[in-house]
Amino acid sequence: MADGRPALGADVDARPHLFGCTPADVVATLASAGFAADIDDARRLLARRLSGGLDTLPPGTSVRRTFRDAVATHFNDRDLSVAERVRDDADGFEKWLFEHPDGATSEAVRIPLQRPGRYTLCLSTQVGCAVGCTFCATGRLGLTRNLEAWEIVAAWRAVARDLAVRDPTARVTGIVFMGQGEPLMNLPNVLTAARVLSDPCGGRITASNITVSTVGLRRPLEAFVAKAHPYRLILSLHSAVPERRARLVPIAARQPVTALLPALREHQRQSGDRITLAWTLIGGENHGPDEVTALCDTFGDLPIRVNLIDLNRWDEGDGRRRATDAERIAFVQALHSAGIATQRRYSGGAGRHAACGMLASRRFTDLPGTAAPDPWPAA
Repeated sequence: MADGRPALGADVDARPHLFGCTPADVVATLASAGFAADIDDARRLLARRLSGGLDTLPPGTSVRRTFRDAVATHFNDRDLSVAERVRDDADGFEKWLFEHPDGATSEAVRIPLQRPGRYTLCLSTQVGCAVGCTFCATGRLGLTRNLEAWEIVAAWRAVARDLAVRDPTARVTGIVFMGQGEPLMNLPNVLTAARVLSDPCGGRITASNITVSTVGLRRPLEAFVAKAHPYRLILSLHSAVPERRARLVPIAARQPVTALLPALREHQRQSGDRITLAWTLIGGENHGPDEVTALCDTFGDLPIRVNLIDLNRWDEGDGRRRATDAERIAFVQALHSAGIATQRRYSGGAGRHAACGMLASRRFTDLPGTAAPDPWPAA
């Protein structure tokens, strides 16, 4: 604590955090402390603190004073600090950089949708990332720690509160866990956050509008699918050619896509929708005929959709470039000819460091680091 901050990942308050709780969680925690809580009090309190974005309850609230005092005693309700905000005027993407109580930083990106006043929020699940995708700014940070569920929810709450002040009719209607980190490496906290964000007293976001992204970890993916969660799933593939994918996504050398197919097939059966594959288009690298052939050979009759994303440049010295319009169009035509559906996802915010990992990577070297364990146990 030489700089006055606890070590990264240290517990600064051992109490459970209110923002990581559903009403049932609040009641259960208070019951374990000997307080007989009423579920309606818990619903009303969380609806005001989370959905309403209030720091304190106003006079005359219908939540009993004894319950409010019990919550204040047994729960932490600290907010995250906003370290930086940048908005790209060219596309409306807005990046938030949060500082956590231990000095760690994480990002969230507010993404405007076609309908005015509606937004998707891209949330981080870890401080840094261990996957090391070579085209991603977050990949060079390394992994420091997982985010707690309340930290994930607190990022949403900060953005939602800001929207409510600017425009009371605006709201976040979708969540994508595609920011810093690998969500399946932090699955319990991600699922808890998703539960709170989809709760009527929490984020009030339709569960089917919450998306979990992964580069592909077999055992956590199997655990996710086994619970038949209502959330969407995206596999960050980027290449179907094994050797190329191993260069772009280093984990691929240890956990091949073929090992994920049974779980993906079961998820497709549950959802009834195509399996979505995130694909960052890199000029001259991952859009040739061999990729189409490899996709067909790997996924066979499993219905898939390739979600095409333009490369956001963050390292001018890496020799990579965005795919040209001609390269992208040729790839899309080849995919369609093979019966593979596509969707283009706009990659925004690069003009103001609002692409994933850009803000955090500018500040990360100023923070004390911690050694992370090997995140890839045997498959």
